[in-house]
Amino acid sequence: MYPLLIALGAVVVLGFIIAGMYNGLVVLRNRFKNAFAQIDVQLKRRYDLIPNLVETAKGYMAHERDTLEAVVKARNIAANAESKACADPSDPAAMQNLLNAESGLRGSMRQLMVVVERYPDLKANQNMMQLTEELTTTENKVSFARQAYNDSVTAYNTKRETFPTNIIAGMFGFLAAQLFEIADPTEREAPKVKF
Repeated sequence: MYPLLIALGAVVVLGFIIAGMYNGLVVLRNRFKNAFAQIDVQLKRRYDLIPNLVETAKGYMAHERDTLEAVVKARNIAANAESKACADPSDPAAMQNLLNAESGLRGSMRQLMVVVERYPDLKANQNMMQLTEELTTTENKVSFARQAYNDSVTAYNTKRETFPTNIIAGMFGFLAAQLFEIADPTEREAPKVKF
């Protein structure tokens, strides 16, 4: 009778341990998804600001149509990639597409800011100054949100890779999450939008 009770007790304790590990993984996964939602808010804000910036610049930069179109195209690609990543931040392919799209958008924005420097009247335009200030603020918020997301992903990935939680993670399909990293070191800086 005692051996049966001991075996039953061991099974119950093991069940609680497994449930605790599983629940811990769920909590950490939800934290990194929530952290990505904060990035999502700031990226959408940025994507909303860019068309206003382009519209303001259009009147002054009639000869720079290609640059303006490149910014709008890069913005649309990034917004599309962001919506796919937002649907499932744990999808590595969606996150990689977002990182690539963000890289393209940063390059286009950098090009736009270089061109804007050639137009003193545009630099002095009140709308342009306000939009660039909002864009700079948004870029700072994206950086902070990205750091919080990466911290959450690191905690989740560490938990899912440590023994014995890695066994539970494998059994229940907890996949590794991808950090929101920028591959090109020159892109680590926010676009300079000073006038």
